[in-house]
Amino acid sequence: MPLYLWACVLGCATGLLCAWSEELPPRGVGGWPVADLGNHRARVVVDVQAAAVRVHIPWRRRDADPANKAIIVVDAATGQRLRNVFVASVTREAGDVVFQPTTAPGEYFIYYMPWTADYIQWNYVTHYTPPSQTADPEWLAALGLSPDGPPSDRWRELPAAKVVAIEARTQFDRFDPMEVIATKEEIETLLAAHPDAPYLVFPEDREHPIRMTDDLPVRWIELGPRQEFRGEAQPGEFYVFQLGVWAARQAIDNLEASFSDLRPTSGPPIPAGAIHRFNLSGIDWLGRPLKREVSVPQGKVQALWFGVPVPRDAKGEYRGTIVLRPANAPETHIGLKLSVRGQVLPDAGDGDLWRLSRLRWLDSTLGLDDEPTPPYTPVQAAGRAVSCLGRRLRFGTAGLPESILAWGHELLANPIEMVAEAGGKKLNWTGGNARLLRKGKGSAEWESLSRAGPLTMSVGAKMEFDGYVNFRVSIQAREECALQDLRLEIPLRREKAKYMMGLGRKGGFRPEQWDWHWDINRCNNMVWLGDVTGGLYCKLKWPEATWELYSLHASGLPRSWWNDGRGGCTVREEGDRVVFRAYSGARTMKAGETLDYWFGLLITPVKPLDPAHFSQRYYHMGPAPVEEVLKCGANIINIHHGNDLNPNINYPFLRAAELKRYVDAAHEKGVKVKIYYTVRELSTRLPELWALRSLGHEIFVPGPGGGHSWLQEHLISDYAPAWHHIFPDGDVDAAIATTGLSRWHNYYIEGLRWLLENVGIDGLYLDGIGYDREIMKRVRRVLDRTRPGCLIDFHSGNEFPFGDLRVSPACKYMEHFPYINSLWFGEGYDYNETPDYWLVE
Repeated sequence: MPLYLWACVLGCATGLLCAWSEELPPRGVGGWPVADLGNHRARVVVDVQAAAVRVHIPWRRRDADPANKAIIVVDAATGQRLRNVFVASVTREAGDVVFQPTTAPGEYFIYYMPWTADYIQWNYVTHYTPPSQTADPEWLAALGLSPDGPPSDRWRELPAAKVVAIEARTQFDRFDPMEVIATKEEIETLLAAHPDAPYLVFPEDREHPIRMTDDLPVRWIELGPRQEFRGEAQPGEFYVFQLGVWAARQAIDNLEASFSDLRPTSGPPIPAGAIHRFNLSGIDWLGRPLKREVSVPQGKVQALWFGVPVPRDAKGEYRGTIVLRPANAPETHIGLKLSVRGQVLPDAGDGDLWRLSRLRWLDSTLGLDDEPTPPYTPVQAAGRAVSCLGRRLRFGTAGLPESILAWGHELLANPIEMVAEAGGKKLNWTGGNARLLRKGKGSAEWESLSRAGPLTMSVGAKMEFDGYVNFRVSIQAREECALQDLRLEIPLRREKAKYMMGLGRKGGFRPEQWDWHWDINRCNNMVWLGDVTGGLYCKLKWPEATWELYSLHASGLPRSWWNDGRGGCTVREEGDRVVFRAYSGARTMKAGETLDYWFGLLITPVKPLDPAHFSQRYYHMGPAPVEEVLKCGANIINIHHGNDLNPNINYPFLRAAELKRYVDAAHEKGVKVKIYYTVRELSTRLPELWALRSLGHEIFVPGPGGGHSWLQEHLISDYAPAWHHIFPDGDVDAAIATTGLSRWHNYYIEGLRWLLENVGIDGLYLDGIGYDREIMKRVRRVLDRTRPGCLIDFHSGNEFPFGDLRVSPACKYMEHFPYINSLWFGEGYDYNETPDYWLVE
């Protein structure tokens, strides 16, 4: 008996009313090539010869506008498209189509979401074919059909063709089972069976990830809401499952979930505190506890993903309870029964992507420590002086630098100041009590508290082993005061500020003066001033950690520095010094108000050149045979994405076995292999996609949708299309954009470790960098500790003219330079530029 019929019988037997108006055809894969026919079709059989037949297609589709898409009927025997076709009815639930068969008996393919596309990798556009009338007017008239008005019911008397299957073009394109929608009648019946429930809970295993938030899958009509989840796990496995919460009759506010211990019939329990609640809590990219608020609007579905770490010595049946507690609705108790049997999984199941055990990587803290990475030495601190490899900083009583040495060269002409102006005069900071708070191998921290007139300034700073210094300057008004300006002043020796790059200026000789203003469409809020022997990089920051690549829309403009458009920066040559000023302009501070002026400094050069660099020769034409690489004189291979070994952008796990065989063959010949693997956009082919989507905008940025047809048909909305790699057969690896900093970076770090241990890659090829220096430090530590000798090769095109971003990659990514082995700039650059430009950029 088909599952849906059995579920109906069972539901009726238990008092659940079922309303099946039709038998659903089976679903499968058709395997037709990429063309203009789309990804979905119905296979229809015509048994009799007739001038016209009708067919009812219960497609149960997700798209909101099915009537705006064409329907194409093709004779399977001849491959010819039929012209005499009339669409009598189209809804999301079903469609009725009338056509004149050309072969009878015969089979026909009815394609109901056809599209064409503009195949541009960085701007892929799908055009769904609109409906058009191709039928002979005489044929329509004979049937009493009119394209200009509502049809008569005569078509219902026509011989009926039969839908024998609903097919997707590929396995990846399939809607079933979790994207086949329930009908309105079925949902009403479900609600009637639970008349008092404000929300319903549908437990699901990992093999059926919840995909829809606006519709219920027909699978949930078949199975109904349940009060228990049952799963089977192996010893040592990180077992993942879901609960789907449907806010059926009201919005659900601030949903919480708690567990009891999972107790076996004998032996120690799995403690409740060990169970991961990915949608509700976790560990962020800096190792801080993360708590997420989950609310579900009325009528919407929210998936809650959980993970149970099963001990290696576990066996038998474990039982426990999950309690869902909305703030505005009764709690629900769900029983949890986990049967543990089979062989121990030493890797927690990570070797089998379908298990989704790698979701625990979202909460990883790998690489989060204070240890310096080679070639850096431990930080030294004494009094008010802090030093690292080749650099030394001495801070004054207010906590700001009064001396900066770069490899023996003094950079500052005078101490750095935070200047406050009020009443036409400069306020003097007094009472500074700067003191060293703590020192570890990798960093030293200090703080100070000063006063000037009605203002109090607290300075917290942290200098790290790579020469980067973070400053957290907070200014509080003890009483209301009108200020002409609050600004940061960095006075450099003129001979040490020969060159400049940043603040919307290309690299090269520094001009005598430069002005810059905040622009939300450009993330060029950083500058480097210096010479070959020493320089200083400064980046203006927010109190919240951000990493923006192209604009500041996600983070917004900083209230302190920007000050409603009054803030900006200047660079001025003043006698024997060059002064960088980051001003915020006039404002009135209320009593008790605090403004945060955060910024970072990097003292350059960051490290000595590695002599091994000059013996490294790269092959960057794809995964060619190793013998061919050796003939070219190369000893390092970079494998990009979009090929047989690494087909999916930033998810190099789907063909890991093939990649390992290639890496092993290269190692036998003494050749290193590095791969493209970063964070910025993410292939939608990853098995964890739907779990990540359930996290809202934590991992994926919001956006207008669009892009490849798969994105529009399955993700529907609320995403930003990114890179699309087009394969020779026309298939596409479509990616969507990820957020600047999130728990996905924890996963990325663990993924890197896995690749080093299980594939043996020798490092990374980065084309753009989708994370800040905090993540880069973790990347470097994992590379060095897991597989010493690994390399990071960084490439970027010239972003200054690209989209008029007015930022040089060498400036934007300078904070990463301490951890990079080699740079590969050149794409999009003007090769007729002057030598000073090439020296700096």
